[in-house]
Amino acid sequence: MAKIVIAEDEPDIRELIAFTLRFAGHEVITGANGLEGYELAKQHKPDLIMLDVRMPKMTGYEACQSIKAESELSHIPVIFLSAKGQESEIEQGLSVGAEQYLLKPFAPDQLTQQVREVLAKYGK
Repeated sequence: MAKIVIAEDEPDIRELIAFTLRFAGHEVITGANGLEGYELAKQHKPDLIMLDVRMPKMTGYEACQSIKAESELSHIPVIFLSAKGQESEIEQGLSVGAEQYLLKPFAPDQLTQQVREVLAKYGK
């Protein structure tokens, strides 16, 4: 199916997301912070990037801005994962180029459905 890079600083959440998406048939590459997510995106050129918002070294917003500034990465859709559901947070995420903003906690089927919809929109 699709190649997905996930950057999430909480190990348990990162592994749950990776397990869920691997179970759905995707190839998953994980990083523990925003900088790793950005570097993994440059290295692997995935079909989708999922970023937590609050991470060390580089926030999800900063990572997304860096990804969207790279010509070879700018077309890749980004989904933010966050427990912060304030309207201003969501607007900021969308303003830096994210396709979706998924609020934690989420059910595994909700996660796979969102991923499926975004990939379909981008012809993947």
